Amino acid sequence: MSAARSFLREKNPHGHHRVTYVELFFDLVFVFAITQISHTLLTHFTPLGILQVLILFFAVWWVWIYTSWITNWLDPERTPTRLMLFGMMIAGLLLSTSIPKAFDSRGLAFALAFVVMQVGRTVYSALAVPASETAMRMNLWRIAAWLTCSGVFWIAGGLAEGMMRPTLWSIALAIEYAGPAMRFRTPGLGASSFQDWDVEGGHMAERCASFIIIALGESIVVTGATFSEIPWSTVTIASFIVSLIGSIAMWWVYFHIGVEAGAKQITHSEESGRFARIAYTYLHLPIVLGIVVSAVGDEVLLAHPQGHMDTKAMLSIIGGPLLFLLGTVLFKHVIRGIYQLSHLVGMALLLVLFPIAPSLTPLTLAALVAGVLVIVGAWEAASLGGADRAEA
Repeated sequence: MSAARSFLREKNPHGHHRVTYVELFFDLVFVFAITQISHTLLTHFTPLGILQVLILFFAVWWVWIYTSWITNWLDPERTPTRLMLFGMMIAGLLLSTSIPKAFDSRGLAFALAFVVMQVGRTVYSALAVPASETAMRMNLWRIAAWLTCSGVFWIAGGLAEGMMRPTLWSIALAIEYAGPAMRFRTPGLGASSFQDWDVEGGHMAERCASFIIIALGESIVVTGATFSEIPWSTVTIASFIVSLIGSIAMWWVYFHIGVEAGAKQITHSEESGRFARIAYTYLHLPIVLGIVVSAVGDEVLLAHPQGHMDTKAMLSIIGGPLLFLLGTVLFKHVIRGIYQLSHLVGMALLLVLFPIAPSLTPLTLAALVAGVLVIVGAWEAASLGGADRAEA
């Protein structure tokens, strides 16, 4: 095997590729990034602020999921690839620290960090793949072409001011997100096939599960940090418990059955690239976003458990879990071929809470929402758990 060839992960006949320590170390940057996004949303909960936070969130998710595809193909234990990830961490920390002022004084820093991470990682990967792997190398060059094109709009947005920045960055995101759907069709290079995107399914499922843990961990950190700084009373302790129950319930809904079923499905799929594109690259977006919004709701709850129900409290306390269930039901539909009735009922119950929310306190509303999530998790476990154990 040549030195270049050894940059690729070797197939493991006894199991899937393990998630390496350097990948987990790389994820620490995104723990900070998710925290920055959550805090930015909390302080800019306006229509324009929500749009700006969505742009930043979509960018952060995109750079992370693309890197997970690359470490699925390339061996992170190889020194050059490991150094590439360290370089990504440096740029990622610059990107993360720029988030609160990305639409103010640090727009160019955010844009440059993002473009360097996206284009630099992809170019390195194209060069690291041996010439004998023509299809994989051409796929990476197509991706690099698309990311370079979107990079022009990222940098132009970083240099622009006012509404031109979110406009240009929205165009950049549209290009980035359209790439996989268009199979990175490029003039002169053609389009990639799904065989060019084949991934080791177990590794991809585990990587995305780790990002869910990152998001849930951020929610718990926010809950703990806020609770430690406020006066303790019966009401605040109850709010703390309700927030924690909500996070536990979301963990249960995603991990108890869904994550293992997803790993099994993608591992045995004949087109793992197509499956990974839909189930993990796209459909995990609302799942993670829902957890981030729920973290905002937890902070609002702990700050004003008996306060007036305003738009921020209502949308974050109900909207976060609603987004989470929407993403989860779509993800599980892809892996199981059915829409989980428990999730659909849970979403319906959350929607019913919107008209009555103004008459409730944040604590009462959050308790009802946590109860819905617990019902969804228990219902799914009772209805599918036995069948899954028998199949196993």
